[in-house]
Amino acid sequence: MTVKSERSEPRAPRRSSGDVVVAALGILDRQGLPDLTMRNLAESLGVQASALYWHFPNKQTLLAAVADEIVSRTRTRPVAADDWRDAVHFDAMALHDALLAFKDGAEVVSSALALGLGAREAGRRLAASIERGGFDRMIAERSAEALLHFVIGQTWHEQQRLQADSLGVVVEPFATDPAEASGATPEGPAVFELGVDLFLAGLDAREPAAPSRGAR
Repeated sequence: MTVKSERSEPRAPRRSSGDVVVAALGILDRQGLPDLTMRNLAESLGVQASALYWHFPNKQTLLAAVADEIVSRTRTRPVAADDWRDAVHFDAMALHDALLAFKDGAEVVSSALALGLGAREAGRRLAASIERGGFDRMIAERSAEALLHFVIGQTWHEQQRLQADSLGVVVEPFATDPAEASGATPEGPAVFELGVDLFLAGLDAREPAAPSRGAR
């Protein structure tokens, strides 16, 4: 008697946690945070939703990993800045750009930080740059936290406005240049950079006699 050989269906390739995070970033950027569900993510990877829990026990830990990945893409200074203010300014602007690179990026990072699950590298980087100005560790860390809240909050606001602009529900667009802000709503990049400069001016005035702080 001839026995027919039965071929099993080809198995989907095994996915790594890195694959899951990359796929989650893709959904986030194309569709936004509300559509980043475990079901949609599993479908995009061609696996069952239960397979995702081998890598991440819940959605919060997945979003924390996504937040870490967003922050990890923050560009770094090619060389050490001579002035601590330049270093802080660069780090703040670089984080702002990294958050803007993905739809709802600021919201994802804010959530991870609020829950204490991820994105801590953003604050550590800012604190290290501030500490170069001669400030003690406590002041540097608290100042970095305050600046981080500003960066995330302002970027989140910008992303909401940009999404509203794309839907045609905003009357006045962002003023992208300080000179344009005089006759329009002074929002977006113009306000962000001004906010960082004001933060640095206030921090610089806190301890004017610090010996290790470089001159402008």
